[in-house]
Amino acid sequence: MTFDSARALQLAHQTYEIESAAVLGLKARTGENFVRAVEALLEVSGRVVVMGMGKSGHIGRKIAATLASTGTPAMFVHPAEASHGDLGMIKANDLVLAISTGGESDEITAILPVLKRLGVRLVAITANPRSTLSRHADIVLDCAVEREACPLQLAPTASTTAQLAVGDALAVALLDARGFAAEDFARSHPGGALGRKLLTHLSDVMRSGSAVPKVGADTRFPDLMREMGAKAMGAAAIVDDAGRVLGIFTDGDLRRLIEKGADLRHVTAREVMHPNPRTIRDNSLAAEAARLMEQHRITSVLVVDSDGLLVGAVNSNDLMRAKVI
Repeated sequence: MTFDSARALQLAHQTYEIESAAVLGLKARTGENFVRAVEALLEVSGRVVVMGMGKSGHIGRKIAATLASTGTPAMFVHPAEASHGDLGMIKANDLVLAISTGGESDEITAILPVLKRLGVRLVAITANPRSTLSRHADIVLDCAVEREACPLQLAPTASTTAQLAVGDALAVALLDARGFAAEDFARSHPGGALGRKLLTHLSDVMRSGSAVPKVGADTRFPDLMREMGAKAMGAAAIVDDAGRVLGIFTDGDLRRLIEKGADLRHVTAREVMHPNPRTIRDNSLAAEAARLMEQHRITSVLVVDSDGLLVGAVNSNDLMRAKVI
């Protein structure tokens, strides 16, 4: 068989057009039933149990994962396994979200009477409002599409995209109604980049105690250099007797002084420091320090407490090691 690259591109573009139209077509059919479904999901004291067979099952797993990660306790139960014992996972205070394009999947229809006897509320995502699933459902969400992207009109393509879009719409409406914030999302994703940015505090990554390079204002320049070299941060804080920040001296400041030909043998830290440097509170997120560095094009930030006393320091390398940037 000869590969036709032009045909492949044509089909790709056609797939995007068909699936885009399928999703946009849902908009006109999203109304009162969608609102009722969101209200029902908000009222659930148990969990949302998502079900689906075949490709609808794969979509169901993703919808369950999205709901769970955005504040709605949810899990996926395979309909076939439900008939062989897994129905015991479902309790009367749960809600079942069943997904089936035709609404006549044998594995789902077989357990519908049991679900009704349990008193479990049932929300259906289906393209067939006259199906067995629709007749048993308390709320029906229409996911019908005009045609599949598959040229043979056999493989679920546009229909599964529509199912996924309905599930995402439910999740978005629910997280908004719950007042779900980025910090809540991060707590469900502690291992990801977002989790690190929203859960990592400066106290977790900053240098503190004797690891912070600092000198007094009257410290002679050679001693300032020794402190910077020993702490290997590329900067040193200049503080008063109480520990309040007066200024900062960085490798960049040293380079600029050398370029000017300045005589540094007898100067003090006060004379070469950059006064009133950028500081950040110790209860801030590490990501805030990263933003401060980026905004002001600096590589080090001094960390102070509520009284303005120096308690730490952090540079871009520290944040990179912590994978905050």
